[in-house]
Parts: sequence; structure tokens; C-alpha cells
Amino acid sequence: MESSPLETGGVVVERRHGRGAQTNRSGRYEPISYELTDDGWESLAELEALSTEVQEVPARRIITRNESPDIGFDRSINPYRGCEHGCIYCFARPTHAFLGLSPGLDFETKLFAKTNAAEALKRELAEPDYSVRTIAIGTNTDPYQPIERRYRIMRRILEVLDATNHPVGIVTKSSLVLRDLDILTSMAKRGLVRVALSVTTLDRRLARAMEPRASTPDKRIETLEKLVKAGIPTSVMVAPVIPGLTDMEMERILERVAVIGVKQAGYILLRLPLEIGDLFTEWLKENCPDRANRVLSLMRSTRGGKLYDAKWGERMVGDGPYAWMIGRRFEMAAERLGFNQDEYVPLRKDLFTPPVLPGQQLRLL
Repeated sequence: MESSPLETGGVVVERRHGRGAQTNRSGRYEPISYELTDDGWESLAELEALSTEVQEVPARRIITRNESPDIGFDRSINPYRGCEHGCIYCFARPTHAFLGLSPGLDFETKLFAKTNAAEALKRELAEPDYSVRTIAIGTNTDPYQPIERRYRIMRRILEVLDATNHPVGIVTKSSLVLRDLDILTSMAKRGLVRVALSVTTLDRRLARAMEPRASTPDKRIETLEKLVKAGIPTSVMVAPVIPGLTDMEMERILERVAVIGVKQAGYILLRLPLEIGDLFTEWLKENCPDRANRVLSLMRSTRGGKLYDAKWGERMVGDGPYAWMIGRRFEMAAERLGFNQDEYVPLRKDLFTPPVLPGQQLRLL
């Protein structure tokens, strides 16, 4: 059996098969750091493969607010904490440290399901001072990750939004979104929903290593096509764009989705805040050793010499000549292929009908 990496928190390959992270270092807030060490009797070989553990947790409130000036929404819902897709670059990984867990393998194997999310949402929408704005779902962890097949939390959230005529924007990497085509089609007819799928690469093998439990690139494009045919406003996010690894595919991704009728597109440069910098570097050196140094060098060239800079307005697109070139290439390809030509039509807010809770009076106005 292959030995675990030398870095603290290393986990042998056989135990982490089908996972994105290579290590499982303790979270940044933990006073003591733990690591597995072989006692000389090959005891690590006796450990079973990492399995997905789900803890059901009640949510007192489900709508999260933000005031970030470079994000186009002020509220979101995250049905789950942690994500089984295991995308190595996921910028939500550091949030697991707040739970005393590792942003590494813990993030993709120790998950939390907010099983009462729909009920909590209904309560919040019924509050007298609630003001309607589009709710974003999938901006942190994916609402259609594999455990959604069993828990159906996202389905129940959509049922509440559908019944109350509330606008919603969804981002996912999963074809499971098609399960809810009935609700999405109904909401689309009323101008209440948009769906975006992110496509990082068309290389199936690279995607398998980088996004091990997400839908394949071909499956995502097929999903986009079905959403378009169903009349649902749909867009593609070329995200994240990884300099020296996936940026050369940007035009081909846009060309693939243009022919199926997708009209809106965007991109985001790779973001590596907090622990993700080390996690991504480890993954890169193991999976793409011949390109690792170049990718890291290009990343630093787009972030002022660092792996990441959280500066407002630049964190999504980077800075410097290489970042400018990526942005210009995207703009030129989008213009050539006819993306983002239609006038942006906001989702409707005027149809909203607050839910009525048991014992609550109907609103007069």
C-alpha cells in the first residue's frame, strides 16, 4: 500500500479513492493538530476507505444575508454544509473549520443536512417585514450533491418558493437538477427562476480527478440542453478558470454550449482563500506534476504575487496581464458566439404571496 504523504494529515490513496483532497489537516481554529502515523506494523492498512457521514441538523433560520459589493445577490440558502462532490478548488471548504473539522477530506465526507430547511424558509417568508429579492442557491455548496437524492431538501425548498411565487437563482454541477424539472418549468413560465451550470473542463479524466463526484462534463452540457428545451432561462459558468490547466478550454466550452441554445455565460478565475491554497497545491503536485509549477506561477501572476488576494472587485477576475488576457478572451468568444446579447430581464418580485402559517391571519395587502 502506498504510504501517506509526508505533510501533516496525509491519507493513503486507497482510503481516499474517489475524493478530491489528499489530506485531512485539523481546522485552523484547533489548538492541537492530529495526524495518522503508522506504528511499524502497517496498522494504517487496516483502516477502511473513507465513507460519507451525514448528520441531520435543524436550522433556526435558513436565509443567509451578505453585503459583498461584488456579488449580485444579497441572500442565499445552503441546504447542506460540506459537499460530497469533493471539488478540490471549492472556496466553501474553509467553512468546515468553524465546525472544528478539516477543510480537506472532512469537508467532503462529514456532511450536515438541514432537514427542516423548507419549514424554516416558510417561517422567514411569512415574517411581516420580509422584503422580496432573488434568493441564490448553490453559491456555497451544491444543493444537488449526491445526498440530495435521499434527503430531497432542495426539492422541498423549491416547493415553498413555487407556492409563494418567490424568485430564485440556482447554480449546480449536477444533472440531478433535472429531477425537479416539473417545478422549474412551472416557475420559469412566471419569470421566477434561472439555472446556471458550471463547467470547468471538457477533459473527463481531469474532471474526475478535480471534481470526483460531480456530474461529468458531457452530462452537464446535456443537462443544459434539456433545461433550454424546457424553456428555463439557463446560463453556463466557465468556473473556475485555472491558468495553465483549464484556461485553454474556455472557448471550446463556450462553443459546446452555444450550439445547444444557451444564451448567457460568465466566468470566474480560480480562488484559493485560506486552506484551499495548500489543498490545491497538494492536489496539483500529485495529479499534474508536470504542470504544477507553471500553474502556481501563473496563479501568483494574477494575484499580485500571492496565491490569492481577496480584494473586492478583483477576487473573481484577478489582476495583471494574464488575468486581463483571460478576461479579453472570454469577452471576444462570448461576442463571437452571441452570448449575453439579450437585455437582462430581472426575475419577478411582484407575484410574491407570503405563506400563511397555522394560526396566522392572512395579510390584507
